[in-house]
Amino acid sequence: MTSPAPLSLPAERPDRLQELLDMEKMTLSSKGRAAQGASERWMRYLGFPAGILAFLLVFYLPAEASLSGAAQAGMACFVLALVWWVTEPFPTYVTSLALMFLLLVTRASAAKAIMDVLGMEVIWLNLLAFILSAMLVKTRLARRLSLWLVLRLGKNAGQALLAFLLLQMVLAPLIPATAARCVMTLPLMLVVAAIYGSTEESPNAFGKNLMLLNLVGISVLSSMTMTGSSANLIAVGLIQTMGGHRVYYMDWARLGAPIAILTTVLMWLLGQKLLFRIPKAERAPRLAGGLDRIRAKYDEMGPLSTGERKAIAIFGLVLFLWMTDIFHLRWFGVEVTAPFAALLGAVIVLFPRWGVLQWAEADIPWHLLIFSAGAYAGGLALDDTGAAEWAVRKLFGGVALDGLPFGVTFTVIMAVMMYSHLLTTSKTVRTMIMLPIIITLAKTLGWDPLSLALPAALCIDWVVGLPISGKPNVILFSTNQYSVMENFRYGMATCTLGLVLLVISAATWFHWLGITPSFWAVAR
Repeated sequence: MTSPAPLSLPAERPDRLQELLDMEKMTLSSKGRAAQGASERWMRYLGFPAGILAFLLVFYLPAEASLSGAAQAGMACFVLALVWWVTEPFPTYVTSLALMFLLLVTRASAAKAIMDVLGMEVIWLNLLAFILSAMLVKTRLARRLSLWLVLRLGKNAGQALLAFLLLQMVLAPLIPATAARCVMTLPLMLVVAAIYGSTEESPNAFGKNLMLLNLVGISVLSSMTMTGSSANLIAVGLIQTMGGHRVYYMDWARLGAPIAILTTVLMWLLGQKLLFRIPKAERAPRLAGGLDRIRAKYDEMGPLSTGERKAIAIFGLVLFLWMTDIFHLRWFGVEVTAPFAALLGAVIVLFPRWGVLQWAEADIPWHLLIFSAGAYAGGLALDDTGAAEWAVRKLFGGVALDGLPFGVTFTVIMAVMMYSHLLTTSKTVRTMIMLPIIITLAKTLGWDPLSLALPAALCIDWVVGLPISGKPNVILFSTNQYSVMENFRYGMATCTLGLVLLVISAATWFHWLGITPSFWAVAR
């Protein structure tokens, strides 16, 4: 089999490879993403009035007794922001700032609660992770790793995408913090995307597949193990205390890992073949000279520099602390959480004379942190006022499940659990709301709580529908390689595929393991 011929770039840009590899000049731009086509331009024109109209409709709807005024106001503010985030009439951080002001003036949240989001652990983790990411770029370690990755596994677009999928699969059980996983691999994604011709100014199908496949890999593969996220552990605790079943590590893994791995592999195929089909011309590195030139650049780098060795040592220390957090209490008498492990790394990175980075060289995208802060302020308003719980109860209450076969009940509950991440930005809060409801519902309907609660817990980490659905979503969206609607399309395809696999598993694999009853059984 012959490899497709690499394309030559226009003659007026002969040093394109050097420009792409000059990662020190790469930044996560605060500029808004340019509209891709007429439909997106119309969405932006209509988005501004549509957001205001949605706000007025929800705000002035007749109030229900079970929904407080603050909850209704919080929902109205969040709906307005959601419409603006999706249609993008303004940069996303402007919408976040507007949302924070609206939450105050509508009395959905107090001023302190809104301002406190900038001090949240997740915001600190993002900030510190960006400093570590800047270290990898400044020392050229990210460049070396990117070139090595492309040379070893990037002979064509499919293999390059598969390489990142395998990378996320290895990292997921080792590093529970999804934002950390995202930031540490982001420099590699940016360079490999550029080598295949996808840049912020001119994104192509490869870039969309690369970023969205990594998003799915980071989030969905966290459901392989019960330690994949703190929300998973909360679910395990709820199943034990409310459902009366202890869930062991292998109980979770033998259910969650096959579904997560199969889904990501199928999305690797569907993405490049169907959702964002990669043309034949874009399947090879789009550089004059192709892989030979990349190999020459890799050889030019020579042996590891002192800065690269320091970066490896610092990042190794942070990784070690992330991977061994369950032993910290025994070793140190205190748990060094993910943000504080990153903080220790940042101290060493910035330490005068011994460090490898000056503060001015740290590329911290403040616009991204503001976007995150607004999303979390809106999500917390929904949670604190009870609006999110009200919406979930309405979803379950609208379906009569008495007397139906187990398979029908299972499908409805998994669908609500899978897509409910569109209503809240916190996996923890969603777990705290949904799992008790599902366990209570299972008991009421006459089913073993484990048969519904454990499969539902596997959906906790599948937060891939919108750029505001999770921390990695926010970070990857800032690369401007894809739109909100493209994120929604890819995310919904992933969730729907996962739902189908869950239902098939309930009828076969889960039943054979004794987790679920017969698919067509009816409770007495």
